[in-house]
Amino acid sequence: MDEKYWDTLYREREQVFSGAANGVLVTEIEGQPPGRALDVGAGEGGDALWLAEQGWQVTAADISSVALAKVAAAAQARGWSVDTLHLDLAGAAPPPAAFDLVTASFLPLFKANGTAPLRALAEAVAPGGTLLVTNHHFDEVGDHEGHDGRAVRMADFYRPADFRPLLDEGWQVVVDELRPRPEPLPADARHTKDLVFKAVRLRW
Repeated sequence: MDEKYWDTLYREREQVFSGAANGVLVTEIEGQPPGRALDVGAGEGGDALWLAEQGWQVTAADISSVALAKVAAAAQARGWSVDTLHLDLAGAAPPPAAFDLVTASFLPLFKANGTAPLRALAEAVAPGGTLLVTNHHFDEVGDHEGHDGRAVRMADFYRPADFRPLLDEGWQVVVDELRPRPEPLPADARHTKDLVFKAVRLRW
């Protein structure tokens, strides 16, 4: 699944995802003093737009420039400021230590790319900042056919908990769990549980 694949998907469909913020993001971040946020795998901007509404200075990052154009248009229509960053984690990294929140909701992280993309996400968190990674419950979703008709093997992807062994003593893991997916569930939901990993980068 490369840039061309995602560009085609977002171009051919008026709306790919619900447009709503991920319930885990809302639960974990609502009420936290806003700062600089990086939403990686932003898609059409459900999470990025919610963060902007809460007062965060948001950068929406995605491999698809088509998706980022949708985010920018949606933000402009609401009168909010959201920066966009065209980013393929397989070969590039966001700015280091630049964000008070780095969030990735349902971002596919392929094991074939090694741990560099995971390390890049963690390194983008500023001292005192938060890393929040959410994904489907792999066992519940199971292997399936992707949007492009190709087989998707869940064993080929990193789970949120795979961030834990990459973090040194400069981090505090706050959440590493499987939890019920926040209600209400989308009509097309294929899973009812989320894998959630949250860690804070210490200031020293």
